[in-house]
Amino acid sequence: METIRLNVSLLRRRVPNLTSAAKSIGLRPATVSNLCTGKIPIERAEVKTLVALATLAKCSLDELIIRGESVEMIETKIKTLDLFAPISKGGTVGLVARPGMGQLVLLRELFYRLHDDGYSIILLKPEGNHPELKDLTDFDVVNVVDSIEKAYEQMITIGVEQEIIFTADRSHVLTGEIFELQDQLQAYDLKSITTFLLDLKGTVVDEDLPYGPLETLLYFDADLAARHSFPAINPIFSTSSVLEGAHLDQHHLFTQQRARKLLRRYRELRSIVTVRGLDKIPEADKEIYHRGERLEAYLTQPFYVAKEYSGIEGESVDLTTTLNDVRKILDGGADSLNTKALTYIGKL
Repeated sequence: METIRLNVSLLRRRVPNLTSAAKSIGLRPATVSNLCTGKIPIERAEVKTLVALATLAKCSLDELIIRGESVEMIETKIKTLDLFAPISKGGTVGLVARPGMGQLVLLRELFYRLHDDGYSIILLKPEGNHPELKDLTDFDVVNVVDSIEKAYEQMITIGVEQEIIFTADRSHVLTGEIFELQDQLQAYDLKSITTFLLDLKGTVVDEDLPYGPLETLLYFDADLAARHSFPAINPIFSTSSVLEGAHLDQHHLFTQQRARKLLRRYRELRSIVTVRGLDKIPEADKEIYHRGERLEAYLTQPFYVAKEYSGIEGESVDLTTTLNDVRKILDGGADSLNTKALTYIGKL
């Protein structure tokens, strides 16, 4: 099957304020976001929607839709990320979270892991005083810059030899600086630059298309964070063009869809069990409930950078192992294990 996907980087350059632009021509921002991340595959999109997006970007449909080009995944060895929302190398990743949900800890862990894999880490510090960023700005693997100009200088210098992880706050998205920077870097023959965008204020949670078009969207989950199930990534709403838009790995996609279906039903049952008790759901649903519990527990993971707080050594789990373990849980192969035995482990 030929892979086709939306040219997200072109949209990002041509239509920086995509939320307002989409609304002005009658498109729902959520629909545009889902097309960008692949939650709605291009094949299922209405032709009039694609034509409208091409009109906004002032391009042809052939320019808007990329055919036959593979999307490379950055394997983080963090189970829930690699399974549900793989990071697209060279793409833009948006973190959707309120303060306290663990997005900064996840970023620090990613910096640690990806630096070990040879990436250079650049953090654009937002204006003002942000004590919550101290764990990132004091991290010795991070190159901290305080202006978009300095970020640009570092990228064109380092990017010739090394792949880059670049992180910025949403304040730089709202000014349009991030999109201008990405546009300027197109003129250079650089290795991949993967951009992470976060919102320190947390207002991003209440908006449909808070960062503009993205390849990967990581939604953090308040319920998981409240229960100290980290990383608190929502497995149902987090999406990525690596899988859903590009059809790169059918085994991965099939396992992800099965896991997402189980967790969606488990969450429905959990709300009933919390109020009425386990005995109030049918016997057939009890198996789904317990397997959902086990899968949710398995998706927790100890981080290297959190060892001094948790007392647990960090764990890395490669994608193949994650897929095999998840399939085993889905098929009942872990039914003899309780959730405690699955919480904050690496592989089964």
